[in-house]
Amino acid sequence: MNNKFLPISEDFYSMQCEGVTTGYPAYFIRLMNCNLHCGASSEFMKKVRRESIDLDPGSFQGDLHKTGEATWTCDTIPVWIKGHKKPFNYLIDRWKEEGILDWVLEGRVNLIWTGGEPTMRMSQKVIIEFLEYLKNLYPDSKVYNEIETNGTGYVDDNLFNELDQINCSVKLANSGMGKDIRIVPDALNRIMEHPNYWFKFVISNEEDLEEIHRDFIKPFNINLKRVIVMPGLDDQKDFHERTLFSLEMGRKYGYIGLTRLHVSAWNKTTGV
Repeated sequence: MNNKFLPISEDFYSMQCEGVTTGYPAYFIRLMNCNLHCGASSEFMKKVRRESIDLDPGSFQGDLHKTGEATWTCDTIPVWIKGHKKPFNYLIDRWKEEGILDWVLEGRVNLIWTGGEPTMRMSQKVIIEFLEYLKNLYPDSKVYNEIETNGTGYVDDNLFNELDQINCSVKLANSGMGKDIRIVPDALNRIMEHPNYWFKFVISNEEDLEEIHRDFIKPFNINLKRVIVMPGLDDQKDFHERTLFSLEMGRKYGYIGLTRLHVSAWNKTTGV
């Protein structure tokens, strides 16, 4: 009898709408909690937790965003700040309900481990335990595991070796987060040891491109062919203008220019 749990904020079957696997069928597993809270101050987040404030995903803006100290707010804060412990068999039952269990096991539907921040120590532990559980049930499975990380957590060997793809979305000054907590050299160098890593940078203006080169590409010698720029975009009404900006910056600087396709399709709706 399995009695281990995943701390899940939300999980759903959809399409990957960011990064190099945009357009792939994907099952998202959003784990609770994050060490960053882009667009919001620590004091604000403490107040939210202390007073159990229910945040509206459709209209939430952090206090740093409102004061101009950040140019965007993490749109999943209202989701990852809460959640439930789910037994390991819960996900398998969900895949059966969706009719995609075989596709997951064949690697046709990518598993997207996201958050919050899935490289936090406890999150890494439960992910690897779940994948071992899945292998024991389906030893011939070929599950494709992507992880979405902010690049601040060192990925341990057990998880590192199970990942087929690492999508690292490091945070810039436009997040409102301090440089000392959002740039962790050991964690970033570890990511670049993986054969299939990608860096995604959220950009709001051209000055962000200068920061990317100064603080990340040059000091860490990041392969330019693995650099993606995408817009700080959280509202459908801004989709076309912000997507055009991202593509123009990609063309100008020789990076991969992409967008947040789910905003175009579903706007601020979460869990789709």
